Amino acid sequence: MVKRKRAGLVKLNNLPMLQNLIRRDPPSYREEFERQHGHYESQRAIFMSQPTSAHAELFAELIGFMAQVSSCYPDLTPTFSDDLAQLLIKNHAALDTDLREKLVQSLVLLRNKDVISSITLLQTLFPVLTATQSKQLRGQIYRTVITDIRNANNKTRNHKLNKTVQAVLFELVEAGREDKTATAGLWAVKVTRELWKRSVWDDSRTVEIMKGASLSANPKVMSGGVRFFLGVDQEKEDAEEESDIEGPDMGRVKHQVAINKKKRSNKKIERAAAQLKRKEKNKNKPHALNFSALHLLHDPQGFAEALYSKHLSRTNNKLNMEQKLLVLQLVSRLVGLHKLNVLGLYSYMLKYLTPRQRDVTHFLICAAQATHDLVPPDSLEPLVRKIADEFVSEGVAGEVATAGLNAIREICARAPLAMNATLLQDLTEYKGSKDKGVMMAARSLIGLYREVAPEMLKRKDRGKVASMESKGRETLRYGEEKGGIIEGLELLEKYKQEQKALKHAKRGADDGETSGQEDEDDGEDGWDGWELEEDDSEDETGWIEVESDAEIEISDSEDDENAPKKKSKKTDEGSGKNESLAKEHLDSAEKEISTLATTNILTPADFAKLEELRQAAGLERLMGKSHNKHEDAVDEAMLAGGIKRGKSDREARIAAVAEGREDREKYKSNRGKKLAEKAHSTTNREKARKKNFLMTLGKAKKGQKRKLTETRRLLKAASDQRKGKKRQHGDRA
Repeated sequence: MVKRKRAGLVKLNNLPMLQNLIRRDPPSYREEFERQHGHYESQRAIFMSQPTSAHAELFAELIGFMAQVSSCYPDLTPTFSDDLAQLLIKNHAALDTDLREKLVQSLVLLRNKDVISSITLLQTLFPVLTATQSKQLRGQIYRTVITDIRNANNKTRNHKLNKTVQAVLFELVEAGREDKTATAGLWAVKVTRELWKRSVWDDSRTVEIMKGASLSANPKVMSGGVRFFLGVDQEKEDAEEESDIEGPDMGRVKHQVAINKKKRSNKKIERAAAQLKRKEKNKNKPHALNFSALHLLHDPQGFAEALYSKHLSRTNNKLNMEQKLLVLQLVSRLVGLHKLNVLGLYSYMLKYLTPRQRDVTHFLICAAQATHDLVPPDSLEPLVRKIADEFVSEGVAGEVATAGLNAIREICARAPLAMNATLLQDLTEYKGSKDKGVMMAARSLIGLYREVAPEMLKRKDRGKVASMESKGRETLRYGEEKGGIIEGLELLEKYKQEQKALKHAKRGADDGETSGQEDEDDGEDGWDGWELEEDDSEDETGWIEVESDAEIEISDSEDDENAPKKKSKKTDEGSGKNESLAKEHLDSAEKEISTLATTNILTPADFAKLEELRQAAGLERLMGKSHNKHEDAVDEAMLAGGIKRGKSDREARIAAVAEGREDREKYKSNRGKKLAEKAHSTTNREKARKKNFLMTLGKAKKGQKRKLTETRRLLKAASDQRKGKKRQHGDRA
């Protein structure tokens, strides 16, 4: 041991070598460490009194050395971490850039060595993050905070750390809530948004932080909080999809191993295989229920009213139009999703619903999103009337009319009573428009009211099914709730019928006629002692023979007297039959909906299969999203109608035409077809076309001059011919 110490004493000024020796044998080099520790204390005293000292590089090297080996002598360095924290907090503005970076790195190193806790580290870094003006230092601290919290929650949730950090962030937001110049809350918004995006935080406390940020007086903090609610869930889904795609490429790793041919290469393969194995294992694990941020709000009604009263209804706020639109989008999403009532919102939007308004499609989207069936129709009728007057008229462009009709359709899909019959019948007249977008929008409005309220349409627009079902339909009433049904139950019933048919086919090949009796008894297993009344409706109704669709005549005009009477005899004879068919159609529809739920007790296995069928049919909804499709956000492309217009889309149309002709040989010449069948040589013209440009440059220039002189002579000859002069000898025609 003495030999090793003497060998190390040769280069005691070399701190990396001394660091290596101390790690190997701490007791033998205690005196050397005490000497360096004394040197560090003297330098720290100098920098505490004079932060701009010239020996910053030497002091940074000493701090790095002490951070590496201080854990070997805890009795000599009990206040080392506190000294670094005080030096950074008090003098971060005056210290050298490299020295500040070294201080942060040393604190992170002490955290990794468990010398200090994560809470101590974050409590040291947060004041510096919000106070420093250095962009480089802010970025370093921000990355350090995110990484430390992610590592602390990697295996299990560290609730103690999360609550402490969330409390600090909430205090930062609340401290500058009424101060327009306070920017400390901006970093709280950034940290919270990033941790939510990476699925580290997904609880209601996180949402409360962003809720406070949305009500901040600072426009930047407010915009960050509002954007969190509007788009962070989509960012979270995109990040999860990217994490699923990412992973080691085994083929690439094996190729690198074959090239390198080193013993370490096998470790690369093992690490890549282990990573893939972990990924497959995590893929099969049940995922936790992730609710969207909008669903985790504690008081959505109070939040929506606070947003509207603070940022929209006041006249003294200094928000620009983009920021007001963000707040309006959030309020409309809250109102539509939670079915809230903020009645002043609809009158506020009236002044922005004009075709000349900038970003008017976003205001139309907000109007549609803020609509639901519990909003009083008296509040929505002026909104629909304003859109119809401003957007749907004879003097506007087709794009404007399309957007207006589609916006009205989206509003009426959520609240059908917002439309009156007179206005609806006027709007349906645009179904004959020459503009395709306007025509499709008008027809979609007709299709909507055929389902919800066909009595509001003209008779010629109701259609066969709606006309037959109109007798048994009840009129719409405000606030009326329909009876609940199990979504996708018809899929389960269809699946059971298909399985029963497969059993019939399988057993019929083996047992013949006996299989039918066995299949009839399959549904009765486990029901011994129960007496169920048999329903013979399936055997009796089955297929109904109808002579022809032409026999059912629906008038295309308002007056029955002016209708043609070409087939009056047939219609008179079949009128009673049509009424009975409509009645049977309604009865069969009711039986189809309720037969499985009323005749069978659904087991947990049935519900599991029902969920699987929903996913296969695209009916599943992610947790945090509503089961009503009208509560989702409205897409801007839905208002445009999906119709491409103008000369700017000519390239897209040509590309679409070319795409449709890829596999068709109809447009090829016969010579091209023959040449494509076998190998052949090229013609001189094809060779000239593929010749190098530089090789043809001289000939092209020579031909260009010759062409100009020839053109001049031809023009002169034509002029002389018009004047009646005779051609001279040697002129060419």
